[in-house]
Amino acid sequence: MGIRIQQAEQRDRGLVVSVMEEAFHDDPVSSWVFPDEAHRRAVHGKFLGVFVDVALDEGRIDIAEDEAAVALWLQVPAGAPQEEDPTPALMRETADPDNERCELVGRLTGAVHPHDRAHAYLLMIGVRPGRQGEGIGAELIGAELERCDREGLPAYLEASSARSRALYERLGFRLLGRTVDLPDGPSMYPMWREPQAG
Repeated sequence: MGIRIQQAEQRDRGLVVSVMEEAFHDDPVSSWVFPDEAHRRAVHGKFLGVFVDVALDEGRIDIAEDEAAVALWLQVPAGAPQEEDPTPALMRETADPDNERCELVGRLTGAVHPHDRAHAYLLMIGVRPGRQGEGIGAELIGAELERCDREGLPAYLEASSARSRALYERLGFRLLGRTVDLPDGPSMYPMWREPQAG
């Protein structure tokens, strides 16, 4: 396929949030965080915008050339985090202060995120619904995984559905330990990929 990839800048923030909103509107985790669809539509962009801002400030965002998909990456150094991650509280404060699930999802995934080795962290990837199943997401991720393989760097992510878990397994990721089970909600799948030779 050979898609061209560009790196997002601050001016692309609105585009990235828009792609993420479309891609995750019916996602099991987003539906658990915001069970009421009308409310989800109203606040989901604010919630996802926190992830976008973190990636713009601390990592990078790749955009497929036709703006059908975006991938948010962070580089995580080795060593345990020195202090509590402020992002989950910011997600709740920014998007929906009365909704503890906004913060809980980040706290639960943060608790299982490994820090013993430096790695690339796929914070989120979103493909517009009308373009899903075309291989765009796999290509977008694959470009970073090729770099990881060249540099001997592992990669990590949390799959938010069984469908996305299957995609990541095809790319070499494996379930790390056990699932993160959201209270009365879906499971998330922490996944790790060792760098691959050849």
